[in-house]
Amino acid sequence: MKKEILYQEIQQFINANLNADLHSLLLKKSPFPEVSIQEIVQQIKGKQVAQKKFPFLLKEGIIFPPQLNLEQSSSEKTALYKSRILKGKKFIDLTSGFGIDAYYLSENFDEVTLVEQNTELLEIVEHNWNILGRKAKFINQNLEDFLNENKETYDVIYLDPARRDHNKNKVFLLEDLSPDIIDIQEKLLSVSNKVIIKLSPLIDLKYLVSVLPNLFRIDIIAVKNDVKEVVVFLSNQNSDKIICHCVNLESEESMFTFTFGDEETTVAKFGEPEKYIYIPNNSVLKAGVFNVISEKFRLKKLHPNTHLYTSNQKITDFPGRILEMEVIDAKQIVKKSQFNIISKNYPLKPEEIKKKYSLKDGGESYLIFTQSKKGKIILKSV
Repeated sequence: MKKEILYQEIQQFINANLNADLHSLLLKKSPFPEVSIQEIVQQIKGKQVAQKKFPFLLKEGIIFPPQLNLEQSSSEKTALYKSRILKGKKFIDLTSGFGIDAYYLSENFDEVTLVEQNTELLEIVEHNWNILGRKAKFINQNLEDFLNENKETYDVIYLDPARRDHNKNKVFLLEDLSPDIIDIQEKLLSVSNKVIIKLSPLIDLKYLVSVLPNLFRIDIIAVKNDVKEVVVFLSNQNSDKIICHCVNLESEESMFTFTFGDEETTVAKFGEPEKYIYIPNNSVLKAGVFNVISEKFRLKKLHPNTHLYTSNQKITDFPGRILEMEVIDAKQIVKKSQFNIISKNYPLKPEEIKKKYSLKDGGESYLIFTQSKKGKIILKSV
């Protein structure tokens, strides 16, 4: 870590080039002998990412790591959500990375420990935490070595395993991650009674239940309807139920909570479109609880493979979009008109629909192309 990057004139240059063409900038020579142009661009990229992903770091004196570490970090929004769940005396993050999760998750703990095998990255995090006024114990060590040597216990263990193999390809199964979660789960639970693991949004929930015997909670976290993380909670305390939470941050939608396994014992009701159409958010769709949604909110499902619901009375706490719609005939679609087009369980994709009916994209009105049990239908917002 080069602290020369914090020289006033270098920082002024960085701030003056936040909107510059970075490819062109990289072709130039650094105007400062103390740092390379690559190191300068790294800081510019860091500030650009921070503006959207973790704005709390847009402070004087903060140093940013390479691009890959920025990409692998949680956002401020998801870290803040997780922090509201946890509290205790001793917290440890075994894969601290750039430390975004640790910064927020550790807020309600008296003692904080960060373990990170990347020496330079840990130096950056320690420097930034000093700037932010946050104290912690920083350990530069491989996770497995730390666990083998560790004699302490903690109230909460957190880890975000690396999800790329040696060839930089993405991996998802717990045994392919670094560290191998399957291999170390018993060791983790010998050190803490609560272990929290951040996983890929693509992970299969049934697979998680099959390989994690101490699993008691799953959180599916979306931001603006984009699923960002699946977070699992392990404990030594036996629980015959696994509680799942679906949350869509930065929306006004309610959290949806269900018990894993309920989908198999629940039967959905079906019906033709009524006054209101309900579109579950992507965290709920990820959970796959299509029958549970029907039963809990007393909604009719349009078709076994159409994950849209309907009712005549508006259910305001539904976790997703609610549209007032009517069934129309294709002949009623006016060419060149503007719609947000949704295709669910329908042969044509939105782009193909736009082309077929000569439609413009956008506006405030919706067209839904889908199927009910009676066949293909088109719905238009009222």
